[in-house]
Amino acid sequence: MLPLQGLRIVELGHYIAGPFATRLLADLGAEVIKVEPPEGDPIRGWGEAVDGHALWFSVHGRNKRCVTLDLKSPEGQRRVRALLRRADALVENFRPGYLERTGLGPEELRAENPRLVVVRVSGYGQDGPYRDKPAFGAMGEAMGGLRHLTASPGQDQYPPPRCGVSISDDLAGMYAALALVAACWGRDRQGGSGVGTVADVDLVSSVFSLMEGMLPEYGRLGRVRQPAGAAIPTASPTNTYPCSDGKWLAVAGNSDPIFTRLMRIIGRSELAADPRFATNGGRVRHAAELDAAIAEWTRTLPAAEAQARLDAADVPCSRLYDVRDCVEDPHFAAREMILPVEDPILGTVLHPAAPFRFQGVSPRDMVRWTGPAVGADNDAVFRELEGEAAATPAGNRPGASAGGGAARA
Repeated sequence: MLPLQGLRIVELGHYIAGPFATRLLADLGAEVIKVEPPEGDPIRGWGEAVDGHALWFSVHGRNKRCVTLDLKSPEGQRRVRALLRRADALVENFRPGYLERTGLGPEELRAENPRLVVVRVSGYGQDGPYRDKPAFGAMGEAMGGLRHLTASPGQDQYPPPRCGVSISDDLAGMYAALALVAACWGRDRQGGSGVGTVADVDLVSSVFSLMEGMLPEYGRLGRVRQPAGAAIPTASPTNTYPCSDGKWLAVAGNSDPIFTRLMRIIGRSELAADPRFATNGGRVRHAAELDAAIAEWTRTLPAAEAQARLDAADVPCSRLYDVRDCVEDPHFAAREMILPVEDPILGTVLHPAAPFRFQGVSPRDMVRWTGPAVGADNDAVFRELEGEAAATPAGNRPGASAGGGAARA
């Protein structure tokens, strides 16, 4: 029994942010009906593919029921309205104004289903001077303040790099999922007679919300935080150090006891006794000297051996993993973080487990099926829809369905 079983959500999304939100919700047991255009979500063509089928979509579309509709046609609008009359929530991530132009704005939809929660995800939000600007994840990183910090200090030959994944889309998706659950709880705590609401989530705000102390530091002190590379400006020694095999080791010797143990392992106990390094503040002021001493030690050892020595001394550290390291690591295996899943289109595919753990629920319980083909659920979903409409008196909303998992079982 997954925690969101019985919650019905319609996804009118494409690319990443909205569908990422609904993937999280589907992993938690919600019935998600993904509405795509007849040609499918463009994300189906992204990344590596097998026989023309994108591997990523196996994960991105998992646990969802996929139907196709042309939202610009009268029949497509009729059917999506019928879906939404029987839904708990809608997640959409079109550009602001698109739904209103097609006659599917929140006011029209909630006039037919007052309980409907509408979660809107966009680049810059539903209002403000940038509302109508197009945006992808890079814009969220850039304007939200993150990309400024990913540069290496003093290095201006190359642009600050992205983190390697569409982090602002994923952040906005997580916030959208949280907003949806919060809005449904707020509606339903009124004894089932509450009405839905509209939530506005955007890429820029999602990134900006993670900027820790940057805003109060600027507001109170006028300080603009600058790139720090792999270090943390407020704690030392915390950095990433080169090893003899060309790999890197992240080490965090932040607290006084950990710092003492770290210096003993690298053969520099005299630094632990040095008054300059007695407090974190002192260590921050002399971080370059400490980083040089640690790097001198790590350069003499392969990353795995250096990590093993620090692990034995209870010093926080980790090699920088690539995906092969993740797949081969015993901790990932013990926690079932990587799941071999049989995809009827692609064969065996490795899926990341849902990032949640619930008592009595295994990670495998939360991956019920893989991302289906375009329109795979058209017949079943629309047949159920017509059956519900025929069986339900006008004006009465039926209870939420038992979930997509039961329909596919």
